Amino acid sequence: MDGILALWKPKGMTSHDCVFKARKILQTKKIGHTGTLDPDVEGVLPLCIGQATKIVPYLTDTSKTYVAEVTLGTATETEDKSGAVIEEKQVMEPIPLETIESVLQQFTGEIEQVPPMYSAVKVAGRKLYEYARKGLEVERPIRQVTIHEIVLDKTSVSKNGSVFRFTVSCSKGTYVRTLCVDIGKALGYPAHMSDLERIQAGAFRTQDTVTFAKMEEAMEAGSMERLLQPVTKAIEFMPLIEADAVIEQKVRYGQRLKRPSEADLYRVQKGDQLLGIYETHPAYPHLLKPKRVFVSGKAGGTDGND
Repeated sequence: MDGILALWKPKGMTSHDCVFKARKILQTKKIGHTGTLDPDVEGVLPLCIGQATKIVPYLTDTSKTYVAEVTLGTATETEDKSGAVIEEKQVMEPIPLETIESVLQQFTGEIEQVPPMYSAVKVAGRKLYEYARKGLEVERPIRQVTIHEIVLDKTSVSKNGSVFRFTVSCSKGTYVRTLCVDIGKALGYPAHMSDLERIQAGAFRTQDTVTFAKMEEAMEAGSMERLLQPVTKAIEFMPLIEADAVIEQKVRYGQRLKRPSEADLYRVQKGDQLLGIYETHPAYPHLLKPKRVFVSGKAGGTDGND
C-alpha cells in the first residue's frame, strides 16, 4: 500500500493521534504525517503511506491555506480560545468593514512573526511550551514567513466588527494564531484565534479528504486503494524529467543526470510512475544527484563520486 491519504483531521486529536489511529485501521506502521495541526484545529492532513513516506519533507514544506476566525477584545496566553485570558478591551465603537480589509492587506507578502510561547519552536534545546508551562518567559526568535493571500469573508463580520473570518494562504512555519493576534493589535485591540480550519495542504484540498469512518469502510470492503492519491500528485510543483530507458536505468543505479534548468529539485517519471527525486549536485551544478529513489535496483545508491 503506497500513496497519499488526504485525511480530514477531526477536532480533539493531535496529528500523532491521527497517525496512530490510521496505522491501526490500515494495519501498517509505515505512515507519516506532513505538518502538525493543533488538537482544536480540523482540516486537511495528508498522510504518507508506504513508499510515500520518502516525500514527507517535501509535503511539509508546501504552502497551506486556512480559514481562521478572529475575536477582538480578549487576548489569551495560548493565542487561541483554549488559553487563559491575559488582556481585555471591549470593542465600544463598530469597526468599519473597509478598515478590517485594509488591515488584513497590510499582512500580505513577507512578514515577521514571533512564535507563541505555547508552540513547539525550540530555544536552547527546549520547546517553548515547556518554558510556558513552568511560567517562564524566554526570548523568542523572529521568523520570516510569507502570506501569499489573505481575504476577508465579509458575510462573517459581526455587527460591531469584533468577530470575523478570513482565508489565508501562507508559507511553511506560519502561525495563524499569531497572525490573528497581530491583526488585532493593528486594529487596536487584544485578540485571539477563536477557530481554525485547514482547507488545503500543498496539492490536497478539502474535496480530496476522507474521514476515519470512510477509511474503516474501505478496509472492510477491500477497496482502500481507491482512496489513495498517487505520490506524484504531492510533488507536482517540481519540474518533471520524463525518463527514457537510459534515464530510467541511471535512476535505478543512483547515477547522476544532466540538470535541464535552473530549478534545484526535479521529479523523474516514466509515464505515471515516479522513479526518483533529484537535486542539484553541490560540487557540479550542471548535474543532478539522487535525493530519493522509488524503484528497485541499487535504489538510493550513487555512482561512487558524490
